[in-house]
Amino acid sequence: MTSPILVIGGGQNAEHDISLASAAAIEGALRSRGFEVSAITIGRDGRWRQGEHPLGESIAGSLVASLPTLARAGVVFPAIHGPLGEDGALAALCALADKPMVGSGMRAGAIGMDKWATKLVAEATGIRTAPGRLVHAADVESIEFEMEVVVKPVSSGSSYGVTLARDAGQLSEALRTAVYYDDRILIEHVVHGREIDIAVLREADGSCWAPPPLEIHAEGLFDTATKYNGTARFSVPADLGSSDRVALTQAALRMFDALSCSGVARIDFFLTEEGPVLIEVNTMPGMTAESQVPRMFAAAEVPYEELVARLVDAATVPAARPLPHEWPKA
Repeated sequence: MTSPILVIGGGQNAEHDISLASAAAIEGALRSRGFEVSAITIGRDGRWRQGEHPLGESIAGSLVASLPTLARAGVVFPAIHGPLGEDGALAALCALADKPMVGSGMRAGAIGMDKWATKLVAEATGIRTAPGRLVHAADVESIEFEMEVVVKPVSSGSSYGVTLARDAGQLSEALRTAVYYDDRILIEHVVHGREIDIAVLREADGSCWAPPPLEIHAEGLFDTATKYNGTARFSVPADLGSSDRVALTQAALRMFDALSCSGVARIDFFLTEEGPVLIEVNTMPGMTAESQVPRMFAAAEVPYEELVARLVDAATVPAARPLPHEWPKA
């Protein structure tokens, strides 16, 4: 058993409260398994805190003041969703500090958070995505309505800023909403199909596997409000034929591998008559016991506390990388 574990929650983005819930649940699960746990919260203002009190007067000062806590940690468990957390920012800090970390590293976090880059990787690995285009905030006023589309900020989670636009007025409003969250916007054709989530876990021995898929049942777009107001219904395991389940699972494993993910990731698809269509990849998905990923593992008889412990175990395996004195000389 490795200790202490430093759980980091909060964050400077719209998913702050969701992250706090994940961090609290993870901390409780680790304590129930006998781990020594410390916790730090990053406030909406960017200042690092222990308890209710900021560790410094400025963002930089509070980060500096948190470094002794980081130095004492055996493993860091970053439970921050969205920008400046899930996007590789915390993974970079842990890499510079040479601290083992639960979850995906800088590259996977950065690419997975960028929906446009994720589309390019998916298409390169033979996985279908919705036809779409990338636009910049400076160009939104010149975008004309052509067909029903979904508008998304390129780097945002929990469907914040995601809107279905059926006419020119809705498109204009959707673009203005998306710009609030990011200066790069993805406009995609609407895909009609069943919404299926696949979770993938990399174990301590390096093996990867997926528990039973989950299907989301929602009226219309599965947007932020629907995700958190209790109106959506989940089916685990999803009612799938063997060929569909195999196709979805293989696509998820290919994306997990192509992005070099670690820990656990959730890969979301539409299942259409032509097969899976990738929606997005979440390298730090919601991690309360009632979140989608823990529900899928529970269906595979892996309880929540066991899942969290396995993530810590996998993070303690040393990375296979050469030491500086072993690098080839120029």
